[in-house]
Amino acid sequence: MSTTTILLLVFALVFGAALFGMFLRRILPEHHFSSDTKETIKVTMGFVATMSALILGLLVASAKDSYDKQASGVTEMAAKVLYLDRLLANFGPETNDVRTLYRQVVEQVAQRMWPHSKMGESVLDPTAVHAEQLLGEIEALQAKSDLQTALKSQATSVCLEVGELRWLEYEQATASASMPLICIMVFWTAVLFASFGMFAPRNGTVIAAVALAALSVAGAIFLILELRSPFVGVLQIPNTPFVDALEHLGK
Repeated sequence: MSTTTILLLVFALVFGAALFGMFLRRILPEHHFSSDTKETIKVTMGFVATMSALILGLLVASAKDSYDKQASGVTEMAAKVLYLDRLLANFGPETNDVRTLYRQVVEQVAQRMWPHSKMGESVLDPTAVHAEQLLGEIEALQAKSDLQTALKSQATSVCLEVGELRWLEYEQATASASMPLICIMVFWTAVLFASFGMFAPRNGTVIAAVALAALSVAGAIFLILELRSPFVGVLQIPNTPFVDALEHLGK
């Protein structure tokens, strides 16, 4: 189910709960709306509102932190990709074939992480691109000086670090949001809006305000899900770092 579909579904449930509350007001006996009843419901719904606001804030903060970590990981990976190319370039002209292979591998990784088609699915699994050959080609280089030995050792280390970063991005991207927790959040919010509808006056202004509030709640859930899927959707991590790296590879 897409995040847009979930947004619309959450909005329908929350706003529908408010309308249901308005309907209950019409059919329930008048003694259900005494001052004591209103005060009791006000206190209990205040507790629900506090819990909902707290958990929703924590979910948004957690999702934003996860998104920032993955965005930072992409930037770090692109920097190491470029650094590895410079190490190979400084090794000598005998690395030209290795650098050509290296550029092809990087292009494949970038294309799989950010498909050209918006409908395409991002592939983060490192095994989808067999980059082990690159490490073998680097190890096969024959160092003829102390400088080349140092460059080869550093290039091997950076190549392994890039592979580690790719696996880290893959594992972080597969850690999706907790759907049971989000469902509980939606239930709490629906209960809260139903209480709003029971005691709110029935006029266009109130209905519009409740609809906007329901849309805001749905937008928060949408934001959480989008931030938890940073390589697809509206809030996709930009591929700018890799585009910049590709422009400098081989030079």
